[in-house]
Amino acid sequence: MVGLESLPATFTTRVARGMEVHPRDLYRWRDNGEVVELSRGVFRRADAPEPTYPDLLAVAMRAPRAIVCCVSAAVVHGLSDEMEPTVQIAVSLARNAPRIAYPPTTVFRFDAETFEIGLSRVEVAPGEYVRIYDPARTVVDLMRLRHRLGEPLAHTVLNRYLASPGAKPGRVLEYASVLGAVGPVRLALDIAGAR
Repeated sequence: MVGLESLPATFTTRVARGMEVHPRDLYRWRDNGEVVELSRGVFRRADAPEPTYPDLLAVAMRAPRAIVCCVSAAVVHGLSDEMEPTVQIAVSLARNAPRIAYPPTTVFRFDAETFEIGLSRVEVAPGEYVRIYDPARTVVDLMRLRHRLGEPLAHTVLNRYLASPGAKPGRVLEYASVLGAVGPVRLALDIAGAR
């Protein structure tokens, strides 16, 4: 029998089964508090360091091709203090949308051709990373979705981005051009610059 110490800090039922862990042992570990179930079929060893973003980690394990986006990405990048009640992820239109009940998740469908523009990653637990849009792409996505997620939020995130040390307004315009949002983004940049 494979011991718990042989498994990674965060793992799925599929990984455990691949290492020949019997489901009975997996659920015994859970019931004994040796592992914590982060989401259906996603477990974290209790002796592993506390994750910084456990919900993002759980969702990424369930949907590894998804990318953290919108308000969730803005919070990670320090561009917003507004915590959404759901983890927001993007998936390509070419893929099926995952259905994740816990942690609550909102799925956005983005064009396959532009899906990975602005892709970066963030460490959500020691040595564990998830895919996330970079700050400039996050600004553009919130401007593109401002009617759904709120215009004040989009402008707040843009202003915080512009005030940040690594701000690159040119990159924001570049992404906006490719993503079909150059008009509202240029106007918002002009208004922000006039203040």
